[in-house]
Amino acid sequence: MDYEMTVVRLERLDGVSVAHARRELFDAIDRSETDVQLDLAAVEWVDRLGLALLAAAHERAHRRGHHLVVQRAHPRLRRILAVTRLTRVLHLQPA
Repeated sequence: MDYEMTVVRLERLDGVSVAHARRELFDAIDRSETDVQLDLAAVEWVDRLGLALLAAAHERAHRRGHHLVVQRAHPRLRRILAVTRLTRVLHLQPA
């Protein structure tokens, strides 16, 4: 059986936007029959709330038997994910 790929594009991952981003991302994970592709091309900065959201979204997808796959992450964002060790759990596509 073929499934459509689920792609979520976020522009911000900070305290101002995290509630909206959480709804959008969790809804996509809950509806998806496959891995969720998270396009972060527009996100250059993330704060602690955004990092917590990424970790929670990963866990939610994992519980459903799927992966949260981060696409097109800005180099600055990749460094933040590496420093916080989220690269150990998140699936990052090569730049």
